[in-house]
Amino acid sequence: MITKEELMKIQILHQQGLSQRAIAKQLGISRNTVKRYLRAKIDIPAYSTRTKGNSLLNPYKSFLHSRIAQAKPVNLSGEVLFRELKELGYTGSLSLLRQYLYQYRGKPVPEPVVRFETEVGKQMQVDWGQMQGGKEPIHAFIAVLGYSRAMMVVFTDNMRYATLEQCHRLTFDYFQGIPREVWYDNMKTVVIERDAYGEGEHKLHQAFYQFAKSMGFIPKLCHTYRPQTKGKVERMVRYVRDNFFRPLQTKLMAQGQALDINTANEQVALWLETVAHQRIHDTTK
Repeated sequence: MITKEELMKIQILHQQGLSQRAIAKQLGISRNTVKRYLRAKIDIPAYSTRTKGNSLLNPYKSFLHSRIAQAKPVNLSGEVLFRELKELGYTGSLSLLRQYLYQYRGKPVPEPVVRFETEVGKQMQVDWGQMQGGKEPIHAFIAVLGYSRAMMVVFTDNMRYATLEQCHRLTFDYFQGIPREVWYDNMKTVVIERDAYGEGEHKLHQAFYQFAKSMGFIPKLCHTYRPQTKGKVERMVRYVRDNFFRPLQTKLMAQGQALDINTANEQVALWLETVAHQRIHDTTK
């Protein structure tokens, strides 16, 4: 049995005047199949694999529900749950899991994101992300290479200038190189005043200006109200929070332990090599 989409394409192509042979060739199905569905005027069928597909998740639904409840109010991402299910023997796809999670959580399917690409070695994007508030805050310094999406993560308890510079040094050492440009938002440790000397001529933090000059990279400020200029690192902040920090934090909490900065930095180094840098990126492949 063909899918709804295939039947719809047969009907549309037929209305456009294509022959049965041309339709069969374009859709990669037999001419007899095209002929049969056009002559019979069959209603669009339901998916033949839906029940079978969902059955792959059935043995793991109780685990999914308990894991989701355990993590509340945090929402564990599909990638985290997919990784944990695979360790239990799940053989289905990530898309099947995500579809089930959207239904279970009552959320709409997200819209696709438009990417802004850069050439090799040109750009790195930097941002801070707060992972934990309160009296013992944990911040994540996150740097993402524009072309490859490789990233570096350093957890800290503050966002002072000295910490920012040290995080840059650790990042350049990790990547074994320095990009031509590094993009930021409105960090006070980077920029004192936007457009202070004219449009695009910003007053930078003096110590940061000297640091950038000595290291040989050009600081760039993202355009306000244009999130696509720094969207890569902002997505990575969410990625680190949802796929590393919160899953690790909830696991430790279930064991009566708290996640501290030292543990986070030890674990993130392993996570970068075994998880983050092993995934196949949707855009870069």
